Amino acid sequence: MNTRHALGLASLVAAAACNPFHREPVSEVRGDVNVNSRWRASLVSPAALAGVVQMHGSASMQPTGNGQGTVLSVSISNATPGGVHPWQVRRGQCGADQGAFAAGATYKPLSIGDDGRGERGVTVPGATPDSGEFFVTVAASAANPETVIACGNLAPPAR
Repeated sequence: MNTRHALGLASLVAAAACNPFHREPVSEVRGDVNVNSRWRASLVSPAALAGVVQMHGSASMQPTGNGQGTVLSVSISNATPGGVHPWQVRRGQCGADQGAFAAGATYKPLSIGDDGRGERGVTVPGATPDSGEFFVTVAASAANPETVIACGNLAPPAR
């Protein structure tokens, strides 16, 4: 093969590789449609329980897919395995309770697994608020609901 044929073949390969008319298929990027509507909280044990209970966790409040309801969820760790803890979303801030967020909502208690973790969620009717103050509280037990073992203020979504 002579040099002219080799250069011609190399030019043809280069032109095919650099084809300006070639288009990759469009990729579909799916995002979380509720990410800008989600309230979030970090849960911690109150300072008064330091050295006794040191739970950590998170909570969120976000609209359902159709916007007709609100999903409330909580997750905790470093809890006593086998424990069962009532939880609830409330109006106000930790230490400044202004009443239930969803009156009559059925919050199933958090059941703690062998690894010290538990999570639970509930969907309540009605649109997710776009303003206000809300917090999530986790109680010691059904027999001792006044003792808060974890609490976190829900931060409003970034707009």
